[in-house]
Amino acid sequence: MMIGKGKSISHTRASMTYGWNQEKEAKVVFKQELIGETPKEITKEFQAIQELNENCQRNTLSFVLSPTIEDGQKLSNKQLKEICKSFVEKMDLGDHQAIAFVHKDKEHKHIHLYVNRINYQGQAYNDSFIGKRSQLMAEKVALEHKLETVKEVQMEKLINLKDIRAEIKRRHDIALKSFRPNTFERYQEAMHCNGVRVIPCINKAEKLQGFRFEFDKYNLKGSEIHRSMSMGNIAKQLDKNQQRYNEIGKQLAAKMIGKGLDAAGNIPLKLAKEVIKKTISKGMDLGM
Repeated sequence: MMIGKGKSISHTRASMTYGWNQEKEAKVVFKQELIGETPKEITKEFQAIQELNENCQRNTLSFVLSPTIEDGQKLSNKQLKEICKSFVEKMDLGDHQAIAFVHKDKEHKHIHLYVNRINYQGQAYNDSFIGKRSQLMAEKVALEHKLETVKEVQMEKLINLKDIRAEIKRRHDIALKSFRPNTFERYQEAMHCNGVRVIPCINKAEKLQGFRFEFDKYNLKGSEIHRSMSMGNIAKQLDKNQQRYNEIGKQLAAKMIGKGLDAAGNIPLKLAKEVIKKTISKGMDLGM
């Protein structure tokens, strides 16, 4: 997405030096009303105009324009220059000193644009809501140059997220139905078998307060996926499974004890309890 950020700053030379950082493969792609060739020379040209307005302390405008990684890889320096020019004009800064550098570090190509807030008449540019205006104008520039906009990327994410939520919910239902876990640990194991990592969320009191679900590079809270996947609702289902295990265990134990009575005629109470315990344990291990 084409992201635009903007703010007013006072440390002009430091920012200019950062923008011209050769370690980030910085290169000047746009220059307006300037002739200097170094950060020091450009800063002096800015300051010469800024002296016309001594009341304005944050007298430099700093912008960052970031296209998507895919768009950035396709854009030439000439196209980046056109993007800067279009952005500056849309921000009504066409008659202000400006310089822009492209950074190519971390394979995400982005532009650092610095504009003198003071014009040749000594007037300071109105920077009210500059952050929001920067994003709005960046979106207009993106449309103009047929680049992806924030809204387009957000819509695509929402569509993908809807499918991801549905898939995690489907795997959750399978885990409960097929594995019938009766503890949180068994539930985690069942979900892991279905390709979903269940991450417990522990609060400051060191108590379990919920789960996050990691699947296909997405990490979502249970409540974000479906209301049935909140910790409380999962606990209810696990409790039902526990009750079911107990009932099945008792039924199996009763049958085994019954067979023992037929063969031997009598089973001591202690032995009967041990048979019930082992039978319940066996039923759990078999996933019943």
